[in-house]
Amino acid sequence: MAIIKVEHLSKTFGKNEVLKDIDFSIEKGEVVCVIGSSGSGKSTLLRCMNLLETKTSGLIYFGEKEIGGSQKKISEYRSKVGMVFQSFNLFNNMTVLENCMSGCQKVLKRSKEEAHGLSIKYLKKVGMATYINAKPYQLSGGQKQRVAIARALTMEPEVLLFDEPTSALDPEMVGEVLNVIKELAKEGLTMIIVTHEMAFARDVSTRTIFMDQGVIAESDVPSRLFVNPKNARTKEFLSRFMNG
Repeated sequence: MAIIKVEHLSKTFGKNEVLKDIDFSIEKGEVVCVIGSSGSGKSTLLRCMNLLETKTSGLIYFGEKEIGGSQKKISEYRSKVGMVFQSFNLFNNMTVLENCMSGCQKVLKRSKEEAHGLSIKYLKKVGMATYINAKPYQLSGGQKQRVAIARALTMEPEVLLFDEPTSALDPEMVGEVLNVIKELAKEGLTMIIVTHEMAFARDVSTRTIFMDQGVIAESDVPSRLFVNPKNARTKEFLSRFMNG
């Protein structure tokens, strides 16, 4: 059964229709990479799925429940569907450890001891446990993003959304973040990843979605989509990547 299902989703900014009648679902354990040109609607789709953008029309289901409604329901949903942003979104006035503990205590109402234990566990997982007393400004971009991933994991989400997690990083830091995500994929965490890293999408995803001008132009397993795409726009987009 689908863990997240999107039906007839559209999003308009003024007269600009950014998402047009999007339908798709994510099964438990899937790693879905969303690729496409800038402006194709990838990040907007993710932001609508996490209710950071208000959809213009359509339905989003988590399990069998339609999401939306009261702030309490939205917070509950967001605690189960985590998000990692391209710009890290860490609290600069908090240490690495405090960044990880805060949501766990405030949203999940975990005790300080439990929040501390979970934070240390996931900071170890992403290789950042030695930096627990550092402030974000003392960290490199790759380190900040690994802390942001640990913070999302501390909520023990059922699904993790990544919005171009490496686009704000220097090239030499991209690998360290992608390796963390690869490890999570091996462990079976359900993930939706908007990315410009084509080789990563090809190697890690169980399914790849190509978006073009606000629609899902093609969706297939990476072995087919990257080798023999059916859609002319997918072919054109990938040929630029393959020959780039």
